[in-house]
Parts: sequence; C-alpha cells; structure tokens
Amino acid sequence: MRPLEGIKVITFEHAIAAPFCTRQLADLGARVIKVERPGTGDFARNYDERVHGLASHFVWTNRSKESITLDVKRPEAMEVVHGLLADADVFVQNLAPGASQRLGLDYETLQTHYPKLVVCDISGYGLDGPYRDKKAYDLLIQSESGFLSITGSANEPAKAGCSIADIAAGMYAYTNILAALIERGKTGRGRRIDVSMLESMLEWMSYPLYYAIDGQTPPPRTGASHATIYPYGPFRAGDGKTVMLGLQNEREWKSFCEVVIQKSELAADPRFCSNSRRVEKRAELGHLIEEVFSILTSSQVIERLEDARIANAHMNDMHAVWTHEQLVARNRWTRVSTPAGEIPALYPPGVTQEDAPRMDPVPALGEHTHAILSELGYAEDRIQALRDIGAV
Repeated sequence: MRPLEGIKVITFEHAIAAPFCTRQLADLGARVIKVERPGTGDFARNYDERVHGLASHFVWTNRSKESITLDVKRPEAMEVVHGLLADADVFVQNLAPGASQRLGLDYETLQTHYPKLVVCDISGYGLDGPYRDKKAYDLLIQSESGFLSITGSANEPAKAGCSIADIAAGMYAYTNILAALIERGKTGRGRRIDVSMLESMLEWMSYPLYYAIDGQTPPPRTGASHATIYPYGPFRAGDGKTVMLGLQNEREWKSFCEVVIQKSELAADPRFCSNSRRVEKRAELGHLIEEVFSILTSSQVIERLEDARIANAHMNDMHAVWTHEQLVARNRWTRVSTPAGEIPALYPPGVTQEDAPRMDPVPALGEHTHAILSELGYAEDRIQALRDIGAV
C-alpha cells in the first residue's frame, strides 16, 4: 500500500509551484484530479515543445494525475467542482490573487461545507499584506527575496537556472499538507495552509540573512565559488575542463596542501592559515592553485582530490546527467507514458522501485473528463449537454 492511497486531491493549479506539490502527493499514491480550463488548460502545457512536442515543465510536474476540463465561470461547472469536493481530502490552488475568493473556493467558505478538507493556498506573497495582489513569478521572487543579490558574478547578478522559488513553495506546500493530514487524523478537522513563494525563499535565504545581521556586509556575489569559504568552487584544469572542490576545515586544508597541490609549506603560511584569511586572499591563493592545476588533466586533479579525501565533483552538463553512472547504478530511472509516447523519469527521492511509487502517465488535456463525470453520476446525455454549452 502506498502511503497516501485513499487520499483525494482536487487542484486548481498552473505553472510550477502547485503542480510540483500535487505531483509529489500523487507519487505517494494520492488521487490527484487537476481542473483545467477547456481548450487551453494549464498554460505550462505551452511553455515549450522539447519533450516529443510536449512542454518540459509540464511533463515534469504532472504525471500520475487526472485532467478534467471545466469552465468554472459557469454554474454547471461549479456544480461539478462541488461534486468533486464532497469526498475530497485536500484542495490546492495557486490561481491569480483573489480568484479563489471570487469562485467561493476560499477556506472560509469551503470549511462551512467541508470541515475535514485541507485547503492549501499557494501564492507569491501570501493571502494578506500590502503585496497580496501583486503578481509573482519565479524570477521576481528570486529578486524580492534577495537571492539575486548574492548570486552571480561581482559585476552582474544571475538567476537560478531552475524555478527555485516555485520549487521551494511547492515543497513547503507538500510537507504542510502531509502534516495537516496527520493532524486531521487526530482532530477530525481540516485546516488552512497559506504558503507564499516569498516566505519559502526567505527560509532558504536564512544563512545569508544571518551573515548580514545588524547591518554587517552581506555575502558578495562570487559566481560558482562559495562566498564565505575558500577554496570552495570551480577550478580549471590543464585540459580546459572545470573541477569543483570544497574544503570545510583546517585538517582538509593541510591535506589539500600536501596531497593535491603538493605545497605542504602553504599549510602553515600565515596568509592562508584560517578560512577567513583564505577568503581574504582568495585571488592570490586561487592563482597558486590554478598554476598547479594547469599542468594536470581534470581526471588527475580529481584523482588527487580523492586521495586527499577532499570533496569534489565534475561540472556536468545536462547530457552527462542523463547518463550519470551513480543514477544508473542505483536504478533511479524508469519510464512513464505521455500523450506523445514514453519518456524517462526519475524515481522520487527517498523511494525505490520496491516502494512502487506511482509513475503513471502525464494526462492529455481533459483526458479524464468523461470518466470523472460518469463517476459523479452524470448520464451520457447530461455530459453531452455540458459539452454543448462549453462548461467542460
């Protein structure tokens, strides 16, 4: 039995944050019914066509779900929504600010009809406050949260290469829903969950926030290098390839000097004898390290780092990650179906093949509309009537 078997989730979702949350609920066995706009659906379906004609974001965040199309501006469609909510356990939405209230799908309204329902609202800035109605996209939250101020090079900020603010909000929504289901098992009552992208990112930004507490200088932008630990980051080898490495303590610094750069005298050099001093002298120390690495291949550098038990990594591109030997050795890949054929998919972190996570197809738009309506007791003629008026 999967952990969330028997749990029913209704979701009004688009883009990344809410779909990522609910896909993880589906991974654990929940039944997730995704309500989409007729004709167009979740706009993330059209971000790109990279996965056999389907959008990369969409296939990532929407497997194992059922798709029903409903025009919720029509009362006939809202009747269907309430039919779905009648025995639902969780309702998730990340509609535009104020939309759920206008539809009567806010927590205050829903709790009067469905007291056991867990209602999770995901938004950019939260359900109240002066920023409540402000539009929020991933890059904008990266900026508001201060993330861009510490990410990039000294001369130019850089965004994260994936939707980090959406992912953060989706993760906190997911974990809070799990906690609310446990709580409901004890109290018999649902609850409201109000997750904002800004607060989710702020939690992840706590180290640089504390580093700059009381007006102290914030961490500088240092590219792929660590802002406050050195050496920690990318170094180019003689073959032109980049090796990532990281030191954490003075024992490792001594080993690095003796085994990796083979300059044991530097271990006690007063310029570099503490992390703070190495950070202060990073340009000078970096030049010394690169001089040594310039006559070695990246493989030789990594071999020395391994011998010294210094943490290191290859700087892989996407093509290398698809064939990463560690993922292959651990059997972390499977395949899932989509409307455009099978695609590879990573098993959810923390679970194995033996756990039998749900790895069901990515749904076509409205693929399950007829089946869900039939399940709710709608006869064929009534379903056709809904289609005729554009309600589904």
